[in-house]
Amino acid sequence: MTQPRSTGLAWQIAEGLTPYPEALARMETQVAGIRAGTAEELVWLVEHPPTYTAGTSATPEGLVDPRFPVFRAGRGGQWTYHGPGQRTAYVMLDLTRRGRDVRAYVHGLEEWVIRALDRFNVKGERRAGRVGIWVADPARGTEDKIGAIGVRVTRWVSWHGIALNIDPDLDHFGGIVPCGISQHGVTSLHRLGIPATMAEADMALMAAWGEVFG
Repeated sequence: MTQPRSTGLAWQIAEGLTPYPEALARMETQVAGIRAGTAEELVWLVEHPPTYTAGTSATPEGLVDPRFPVFRAGRGGQWTYHGPGQRTAYVMLDLTRRGRDVRAYVHGLEEWVIRALDRFNVKGERRAGRVGIWVADPARGTEDKIGAIGVRVTRWVSWHGIALNIDPDLDHFGGIVPCGISQHGVTSLHRLGIPATMAEADMALMAAWGEVFG
């Protein structure tokens, strides 16, 4: 499904599970087209089969149990898990048009996830020294990660993006040290008692987008 916008931004939702190498190839093609002026900016929403990806800061020690395929992602950050029940949003924007400020862009991605979570009455927060979006779980007495962020910028066009846990198998995160942080766990909307569907999460992301990126 594609929903063009007047700003030249398109939304696409991939059907089924998208193998990670296919996602990388698709992003590379789209980014090249955006740079050349022949393609629209794109937010591409996908689910992957169970996969571990290594960012540019990933170390061998962070891969604890390689029970699923492992890929070098080329994005910033360390180790990340992708799998069914997790919405990955690949965001390909022309940052020359939007301001050449990578820090502001990452802050915008964080705010986007926070505002999407707010639609489920979940308070997502940033934490100094920790990448991603965090939530408190009073029932378990923990503070866990619900959203991951990893970006790459090539000639001022962004790619990669965010991953939001709707209802993935959280045990699958045990094969890595997620984003290099071992002191805290991961959570999902379902673990927080919110039985959101993937379609409802997509609607929340779409609704929150304009509040942050216009």
